[in-house]
Amino acid sequence: MPFKIIAGIVAVTLMLAYVVPAMIKLRDVVLILVIIIGIVLMLVDLWESLQSKSD
Repeated sequence: MPFKIIAGIVAVTLMLAYVVPAMIKLRDVVLILVIIIGIVLMLVDLWESLQSKSD
């Protein structure tokens, strides 16, 4: 379980480091909305993965 938490934190950090500069530089409302939806979906998947008892 600790490995899943650390891997999830690393994944979220890397994704944010990748998409936030694009959001700041481009400032397109639709692109920002799509990126936010993607981040929320990733966080929901991470939450479900951490709640599962498979490991």
